[in-house]
Amino acid sequence: MFNVITTTPDMKGISRIDSGSTHGWFVRAYRNGKTYSKLFSDGKWQGSEAALAAARQHRDSLSNRLAQVPLKPRGRRIVFRDSRNTTGVLGVSRSAKHSLLGASTESYVVTWRPEPGQQKCTSFSINKYGEEKAFKLAVHFRLKKLREIHGGGVARKLKNLIEQKGIVV
Repeated sequence: MFNVITTTPDMKGISRIDSGSTHGWFVRAYRNGKTYSKLFSDGKWQGSEAALAAARQHRDSLSNRLAQVPLKPRGRRIVFRDSRNTTGVLGVSRSAKHSLLGASTESYVVTWRPEPGQQKCTSFSINKYGEEKAFKLAVHFRLKKLREIHGGGVARKLKNLIEQKGIVV
């Protein structure tokens, strides 16, 4: 059975483990995607209180050491599939807008993220280009933007996934 005690600030990063023959305090910290952990066994430290004191001391020392390690920027996550996508191409969606006068305009909308936290979009009118050409223009534009942002490898992978679905671009 695991007992996690994190109700007070002095217990941050420290958990109690009582499972089978394992009894002790577990210290865990993270930096740049790496986990640092250590168990302070009650048996080795002659009791729970001494093990907890050692765990706290280790946690504080570890926190100070990890604070000196520079943070690496997080890599950008590239998503190629989403079950909610209905066009077959991630980042390309079909949209219909209705004006206040009742006119309807349909288009394929392309979205992309040039920088983390920034999203841009553009659209290709179905009324202007026709269904097939508007879709192809949208897909080509999406591939072009991916190539600019991530390089040719990502755009090639997406293009291969598109072709595997039988979509001709």
